[in-house]
Amino acid sequence: MRHATLAVPELGTVEVRGMTRQAFILRSALAAGAVYGIGTVGPFVGQALAQNKSGAEGDLEVLNFALTLEFLEAEFYRRALELDLSPAAMALARTLGQHERDHVSALQETINSLDGTPVKAPTVEFPMKNEQAFLKLAQTFEETGVSAYNGAAPRIESREVLAAAGQIAQIEARHAAAIRGARGEVTAPNAFDESLEMAQVLEAVQPFVKS
Repeated sequence: MRHATLAVPELGTVEVRGMTRQAFILRSALAAGAVYGIGTVGPFVGQALAQNKSGAEGDLEVLNFALTLEFLEAEFYRRALELDLSPAAMALARTLGQHERDHVSALQETINSLDGTPVKAPTVEFPMKNEQAFLKLAQTFEETGVSAYNGAAPRIESREVLAAAGQIAQIEARHAAAIRGARGEVTAPNAFDESLEMAQVLEAVQPFVKS
């Protein structure tokens, strides 16, 4: 993706390739975040997931979207282990990567328990060649993940599924704080997560989420 004034250029260089609806939504959410900022990801995801299904079928769609996001994060941390990282950054990549793999397994099990079919992992590419790039992109992904979960949560109807998603979202927020600390930044700079209701964002990426 190329844009003269990208708010989050790191998201604009991430490639997600897959044919599922969830992969389309994730690609579009990253596009929205790249152009307008991470705070737009939640509203976009909520709008995209609200377009079609409701009830148990809708919960399964949300879970499969979360699974697609966790696949992306798990693969990101796996590839980070191939870099020349400092011991502290390497330990962070290992720990967070294991968390993301655990999230993948938990989501797959939940989807199966609801008689759904877990989506396959998308093919992804990341612009990451050194520790500085790893930490910057890791922070971006984790904060994007929190925003995405915040956007998806209102679409969930089952209390049990909502509780499971909430547990993962809390860990994603802690990941973001840990990475901020590793970068020497304030771990919680704001009292509330930013959530921007931007109609132009939905209009700009609407073509990507048609079923």
